Amino acid sequence: MRYKLIIDKNAEEEVIAVVHAPSALTRQIEDLVRGCSGTDSLMGCREDELRRLTFGDLACITVLDRKVIAVDTDGRQYRIRDRLRDLEDILPSYFIRINRSTLANEHQIERFDATFGGGVDAVFRCGHRDYVSRRCFAQIRRRYEGK
Repeated sequence: MRYKLIIDKNAEEEVIAVVHAPSALTRQIEDLVRGCSGTDSLMGCREDELRRLTFGDLACITVLDRKVIAVDTDGRQYRIRDRLRDLEDILPSYFIRINRSTLANEHQIERFDATFGGGVDAVFRCGHRDYVSRRCFAQIRRRYEGK
């Protein structure tokens, strides 16, 4: 592996990594770059409170009643103005899709529970539960088997 760092005050900052396949290292690099670039938080509102929510403090981001809601690590819910598909582009790689309308922080998932109907629920450390679609569960399994 080669490493090259060019310091030029006049050039626009960019990080380019050429790799054969994604790995734990590429995820760490991506998280580091996103954290340093200032895109490490969202603005959320709850009742009369407007709050900055850092990505690490979020358990998941989901759609409830056609509104995008962020659930923090204490289980509080905040309304987010961004669309879920736009958030997917800026969130770090440790946010995984668990169903069509939910992005979950994999560090905040405590366990996966089987349901009576044959489905699977993700149980978060804050107590929040959300179902995991079959397609997403297969992708999650492949992700963990690849580690």
